[in-house]
Amino acid sequence: MQTGVLRVLRATAASWWRHKKPRRTGQTRQAQRRERETVLGDLGYLKQAASLPNAHVICGEGGTFIHLGWTTVSTFAPIERFPLATLAVARGTPFIDIRPVTDVIAFANLPRVARDGSGDPEPSGSGKSVSLTTYIDMVEGLGARILNDPRSHQSA
Repeated sequence: MQTGVLRVLRATAASWWRHKKPRRTGQTRQAQRRERETVLGDLGYLKQAASLPNAHVICGEGGTFIHLGWTTVSTFAPIERFPLATLAVARGTPFIDIRPVTDVIAFANLPRVARDGSGDPEPSGSGKSVSLTTYIDMVEGLGARILNDPRSHQSA
């Protein structure tokens, strides 16, 4: 793991109020333990984001979410204020910026991204799921911006 990534994760963990409080009350070891647990958990999320076929980061008016199949990591802040999501994108995780999407009804009616990389043969209707690349095609049609587009890695 790059030292820059660890530096960001450690600084983020140390700045969290839950970790600052024990330091202020003299419980330095407890604060360090909590910070270490947070960093290890965040490293796990970054590793999952790099290895799962449909992992992606999505950012909208409601905040930023890292979708990792069965797990979602989120914050109500934009991606610029969510270091873990920023690191995942910097390391190549696909990023879907839905802030430019104006048709919220059409967006809400999109199928979900399949957890395992597969998709339903007929990707319409309630409860249906599609592959990440199919989802990106759909959401891009609504005006979303895409970074680290996985479609550019596929052969034609």
